[in-house]
Amino acid sequence: MTNSGKFSRRLFLGGSLAVASSMGFAQRDAAYPTRPIRLVVVFPPGGGTDVAARIVAPKLAERLGQPVIVDNKPGMGGGIGIDYVVKSPADGYTLVLASSGGLTALPHLYKKLPFNPQTDLAPISTFCVSPLVLVAGPGFQGKNVRDLIALAKQNPGKIAYGSGGNGTATHLAGELFEAMSKTDLLHIPYKGSGPALVAAIGGETALVFGDMGTVRPHLASGRLRALAVLGKSRTSTAPEIPTLAEAGLPGYEAEGWFAVMAPAGTPDAIVNKLNAALVSVLDSTEVKARLSTAALETAFSTPAELRKKMEKDSAKWGKLIREYNIVAD
Repeated sequence: MTNSGKFSRRLFLGGSLAVASSMGFAQRDAAYPTRPIRLVVVFPPGGGTDVAARIVAPKLAERLGQPVIVDNKPGMGGGIGIDYVVKSPADGYTLVLASSGGLTALPHLYKKLPFNPQTDLAPISTFCVSPLVLVAGPGFQGKNVRDLIALAKQNPGKIAYGSGGNGTATHLAGELFEAMSKTDLLHIPYKGSGPALVAAIGGETALVFGDMGTVRPHLASGRLRALAVLGKSRTSTAPEIPTLAEAGLPGYEAEGWFAVMAPAGTPDAIVNKLNAALVSVLDSTEVKARLSTAALETAFSTPAELRKKMEKDSAKWGKLIREYNIVAD
């Protein structure tokens, strides 16, 4: 055989192997999933995010044909859970249900964060929106938001509020309140809104910026009282509660949202299959109704739409963090 013939044969064999390898990956991705999927929730059990995950996981498992196991990994405003998933194989078997704060604010709060949500995660879909609410514990003597602003200006750095952790939507909501009201509050981060509420009930803090799903039972019992919801408009869950803009801080708006992500490099075929299954679940009447009972609203998207949302909110919160020199406590 001539050298030219040998070279041609090598090219043919090499091309055949590449095609075979490509077909093998395609067949593997098409067969996905063939074993249980882990859904990492970045907050402790019992909070709104955890409740939502446990409502959706069984329905998602039905559509994918494999169990979806909820695994709570709280800490660092969602950073512990996100970091765990970032370092997991990009094969679609380890996902994260992360908060907007963890996905958009943490890189601005921590200079040495071991991951970058924009580059180290593959967006799948937004998941739900959780109305945020400012509540007062028994230790707060004011009656409303105007009282809070007046008392905070008279006692700078002395009125404490709890949040679900550094970098979370509830933390940023508190920082935005301080910036817009020109007050100085004392931020105390907890590992989730649940512990923050318990602290307020016990008198450790005067206030909590929390999510409605976790707060609502304590409002009903009278152990906490709502001062305002933080979104642009009132929530159907508790329409009697005014917005913060109505209650004394015009122009204020903060929203907590959650999304499902995979490690960067997860094959598009797997991302698309997960997106289709998740959107189908979130768009179902049953799941919408069940999430509504937890004071949550479903919110689904394409991967591209989720990426744009992350970029927009990252720019918004990054600007606030830089301008007011906000740091992780």
